[in-house]
Amino acid sequence: MSETETYPAPRDKRLTEDAVVAQLSSGMTIGIGGWGSRRKPMSLVRAILRSDLTDLHLVTYGGPEVGMLCAAGKVAGLTFAFVSPDVGPAAVLEPHFRAARQSGAIACTELDEGMLLLGLQAAAWRVPFIPTRVGLGSDLHLVNPGLKTVTSPYEDGEELIAQPAIHLDAALCHLNVADERGNAAFRGPDLYFDDLLLQAAEKRFISTERVVPSGQLVDAAGDITRLRINRVFVDGVVEAPNGAHPTSCEPEYGRDEVFQKAYLGTAKEAEAWDAFRSDWLTFPTEADYQAALAARPTGDA
Repeated sequence: MSETETYPAPRDKRLTEDAVVAQLSSGMTIGIGGWGSRRKPMSLVRAILRSDLTDLHLVTYGGPEVGMLCAAGKVAGLTFAFVSPDVGPAAVLEPHFRAARQSGAIACTELDEGMLLLGLQAAAWRVPFIPTRVGLGSDLHLVNPGLKTVTSPYEDGEELIAQPAIHLDAALCHLNVADERGNAAFRGPDLYFDDLLLQAAEKRFISTERVVPSGQLVDAAGDITRLRINRVFVDGVVEAPNGAHPTSCEPEYGRDEVFQKAYLGTAKEAEAWDAFRSDWLTFPTEADYQAALAARPTGDA
């Protein structure tokens, strides 16, 4: 580089939730990060609920975000390993998801947890499929007749499932801490598969509890091994404190059990869901939602 040349300034990728949703379109296949009811990008989900987006195909290890979007009529299809709110001593089906599935309102592609991982990995690696033993001997081929097998070209000649790549139009994930350029880290017990979701997508957005200067990111993460999201795979960053609510974002906060149980109870009657949506999911901005949460009497949903 000559003395007159300079490197371009680092790009500041900070956006609002609504600015992210403005880059999405009806009919898109959208991957949602987190796991069950853990570290879900709920502020972005709430922005989708406020929008006119419809006919979405979700790809996720699902939790309440799937149920809310199904109940709101935003979902046409779902590729999933499970949809569970993680409530109580045993995992249960998310009730709004159950209602949508049983009514035939959404098309579903069921996969084993490992097959979903491999589908995302194949898309991230830009290969058409990854061979696996996962799913062999199960009934997955009955509910997913599109699954095909391949025969190993080596001496073993083993027949394996060819898990196809799961390509995403967009991915939405929530991380504990990030810088303005899109590098991000998890501070809780698991990254889940947020990195693969972002790498498998054409458009990639993260929300985060806080944005810090790049030079402080490793210290904010705790150690460099937690810095697993590279800015190359992030197109926009939303600073969203408490943005995973009501799901957990360890170690910052746990799941809001009172709120989530109140939400889950709305699957029994359409009027209950309408009231809950009116009370909690129609605020014009995420700041209004967070202000309403802060103003709740202790113990209320």
